[in-house]
Amino acid sequence: MYWLPKCRQKHLPRVKFNVHSRRTTSSSPTWGDQFKILFLGRDEFSCLVLQELHRSDVWQEIHLATNPDEKVDRGSRLSVSPLKIFGHSIGLPVYTIPPKSEFKNWAIPPPFTNVDGPPSPQHVIITASFGRILPFRMLKLFAPERRLNVHPSLLPAYRGAAPIQHAIMNAERETGVCVTKMLKRSEGIDAGPIWGTRTMSMLDDISFADLRDKLAVEGGQLLVSVLRDMMTGKAVSKPQSQTNISYAPTISFKDATLDFTTMTAAAIVQTYRAIGHQRPLTVYLPTIKTLQMHSPSVHTSPPPYTPTVPGRACYSKPDKAILIRCADNSVLSVRKVKQEGRALLDAREWWSGAKSFGLVVDNEINFDSQDDVDQWLQPEFIG
Repeated sequence: MYWLPKCRQKHLPRVKFNVHSRRTTSSSPTWGDQFKILFLGRDEFSCLVLQELHRSDVWQEIHLATNPDEKVDRGSRLSVSPLKIFGHSIGLPVYTIPPKSEFKNWAIPPPFTNVDGPPSPQHVIITASFGRILPFRMLKLFAPERRLNVHPSLLPAYRGAAPIQHAIMNAERETGVCVTKMLKRSEGIDAGPIWGTRTMSMLDDISFADLRDKLAVEGGQLLVSVLRDMMTGKAVSKPQSQTNISYAPTISFKDATLDFTTMTAAAIVQTYRAIGHQRPLTVYLPTIKTLQMHSPSVHTSPPPYTPTVPGRACYSKPDKAILIRCADNSVLSVRKVKQEGRALLDAREWWSGAKSFGLVVDNEINFDSQDDVDQWLQPEFIG
């Protein structure tokens, strides 16, 4: 097994990869049939897709392209692309792409640089959680049917950068992964014909990391199947439906900002499982400072006392947690919090500090919604 080393990848949890050398059998395609692949990605999803591709018999060369190393935490740590680390571990060539502002002028590596004749049918470009849109000057170096993207949703549902997160937040019962044809930007993002789809059911309590890994493995296996069909001339793509189109934009601070008057405790926990790895769930204190909620859960047993108004909270000694009334009379339990500018604390320790600062009135705290804060920031309230 292979662990990503201590180089830090922002937001995303670590995941193990099996390292395999390529194995061929008597039924494997001949050398001349196999593809030369340019694979672009960056994160754990990309790595698991690549792992399935690498262990298959459909390629003769794989070249990787991924993000540059980046200093994070005010320059104290170096964030290294997991795909770069994994690629080096299995002996594949890894190329570093330039920053976004310069990416459109990036020269892709040989053998994919022939601009004098038609693209080779053996050359394939594949993206998987790459995070950038390829300019047409790159796409046109590959035949249209050799421009592939592995997308973790049942397209046309959840086109965009964060399909896994939005599927979990919306409590979907079913999701899946597609291999699609990449189009020019003007023709639509994640809008290309579909070469293959795999569907899976979603568990009620599934987390982002678990669903990401399941979809990545399925996506990698689907990709290999599509490439095999392409080698034998059996691959057929189908246009996407023009109905039931939905979008999954990048997760924002607003997505992680809680409103207890409209969100149930279950919906908040669902949101935490979807985006807590990249954005902490946040509420506002009466001081207009923020408070992050860590590892929330739905409180099911009746507590001795809980506020009745959504957004109001008390501290429960038996539960060692802050209990917050939410929509539909539900109750959220939070055992760890982090106030803006301070360290992560147990609920009891933070509650004691909040009392000393006068935030607790009649054994309760009122958490304000974004609408309340926006109202306070209007000129008539600021003076």
